Amino acid sequence: MTKRTYGSTFSDVLKTFFLGRRNATLSLLEEEQVQSPYRTVLRNFRERWSSMLGLYVFLVILLLVFILPIFFPMDIQFQDPTQKNTKPSRSFMRVPNQLQGHVVDLDGGSVFGLGVDSSGTIHQWGTLSPKLLQTPKGTGKIVQVSAGLDHALAVDEYGRIHTWGNDRFMLNAIPAELNSQRVAQVLAGHQISLALTEQGFIHVWGNTNLITIPVPSEYQGTFSKLVANTTLGMAVTRGGEVVVLSSKETSFSYIPQEIQFRTVDIALTERSAGAVTRDGHVLVWGGDDYGVQDIPQAIQGHAVQISAGRGHFTVLLEDGTVVSWGRNNYKQAESPRLKDIVSISSSYFQNYAIDKDGRIHTWGLRGYLMGTDQYGRDLFTRLLSGGRVTLTIGAIAVIISGFIGIMIGSLSGYYGGKTDMLLMRFAEVVNAIPFLPLAMILSAIIGSKISETGRISMIMVILGLLSWPSLARLVRGQVLAAREQEFVTAAKAMGITEMKIIFRHILPNVITVILVNLTLSFALCMLYESSLSYLGFGVNEPNATWGNMLYGCNDSTVMAQYWWRWVFPSVALSLCTVSINMVGDGMREAIDPKSNDR
Repeated sequence: MTKRTYGSTFSDVLKTFFLGRRNATLSLLEEEQVQSPYRTVLRNFRERWSSMLGLYVFLVILLLVFILPIFFPMDIQFQDPTQKNTKPSRSFMRVPNQLQGHVVDLDGGSVFGLGVDSSGTIHQWGTLSPKLLQTPKGTGKIVQVSAGLDHALAVDEYGRIHTWGNDRFMLNAIPAELNSQRVAQVLAGHQISLALTEQGFIHVWGNTNLITIPVPSEYQGTFSKLVANTTLGMAVTRGGEVVVLSSKETSFSYIPQEIQFRTVDIALTERSAGAVTRDGHVLVWGGDDYGVQDIPQAIQGHAVQISAGRGHFTVLLEDGTVVSWGRNNYKQAESPRLKDIVSISSSYFQNYAIDKDGRIHTWGLRGYLMGTDQYGRDLFTRLLSGGRVTLTIGAIAVIISGFIGIMIGSLSGYYGGKTDMLLMRFAEVVNAIPFLPLAMILSAIIGSKISETGRISMIMVILGLLSWPSLARLVRGQVLAAREQEFVTAAKAMGITEMKIIFRHILPNVITVILVNLTLSFALCMLYESSLSYLGFGVNEPNATWGNMLYGCNDSTVMAQYWWRWVFPSVALSLCTVSINMVGDGMREAIDPKSNDR
């Protein structure tokens, strides 16, 4: 029979620990080697399925929160009210197959999209509220659609307007004068609606208290195209003049003179405007956020259409290709390799392109894996980054408490007498200090006077300085028992110094008990940090931890309507702490001689 020899290398220990021992015939010496104390602990730990499950779950969480943020970085300054409280979905650009090859017009809203096919039928996709699902019935053939924040507009073949979705702010109150006019274009904006008639008149209705878009009377009857963002509007006259529709002067008001009376198309981001002239040149003015004014030189002289989202522009060129630039947090500004494109539509963080065969191509934000919070921030990226902060705080606090507890416990247990009395009384005093009240007081007094990094460091240090007494008592008891054993007497007889006896001979023999305590303390420190952040005295926004993510859900409305905001952070924190406790319990049972089979 072939015998398998098990060595004592670190790789063999890992293989035995994670993969287990295959059936093999061992010699007597090999059997004794396998039954060494450390191998016995590893074997006992591995035979407990709950301990191994906890270890695997914790390792997976650890890898996720420290590796995935490299690929999914969190922009702590990012906020977008148009994306707030969006439920988990990946369907923002999941265009129905019925539209492919038959699309006439389409438009993207904040978290949904609209399209109309050649038969005039409306199709919707994305995260749709119950009111958005109530599309208008008994209409004529629809020829144009527009999607807004949470409502939609459509125009039929007779030039009549149809609206559905959010009915607050008088969004469904279509002006009576439009009943006698044919509408050429509709625009569903941010809590407002706009319409451009075939005669060149612009009409605005909706929440005009929040957004005021005045239309200069001297230009009424001359307009040919209309665009808007969340604060103002802009229009082009039939003569190619650009007109800003705003009640106050903004950066949009400084229109470049070289585009006036030469403009064929315009588009608006939140902070800048772009235009295409008759000779195919593109100009951008206003703000320069995300480099939107760095126009690719290759498109100059070849542009035919321009469209914009919240922070990016997309341009259709005369050869049927498209180019995007600007904000790229959801890959909406990555220029796809497309050809034979005849029309483009960009809005919010999505892009749509229609080719000559009526096929629809999409790129940009497809949805949120775990939804968004009250500021429109992606919970998935915040959960990853928050987990990294929470685990780091817990780990460093355990390192601090472990170092102090091992030092004080070892010295107290070995020397005894007055040293033991003094150190243990000091440990009792520290143990009597309540952590949460002290941390809350310090946070309230000096928290606003230090940086966020300083606050995080303060939490780690306080956790470490207050959580070592239990470990010190445990180490003291183990050292008290070990110092009377023969190997300590032999070490003294050989003239080995006391420090070496404590830390090179006694401590390695009790290290397994220390590891169990540190493992359980790790989970406890994570819970302390989360509790402190949940109470509002820990890590502050916009930095993320699992605790302050839950603090943002401390509201009955959130608990009832936005379940994803508290479910994912609480599940992550629970899985992590439970798995660490399972590992700690498994290690405690593994080193207990009573649990050994022999």
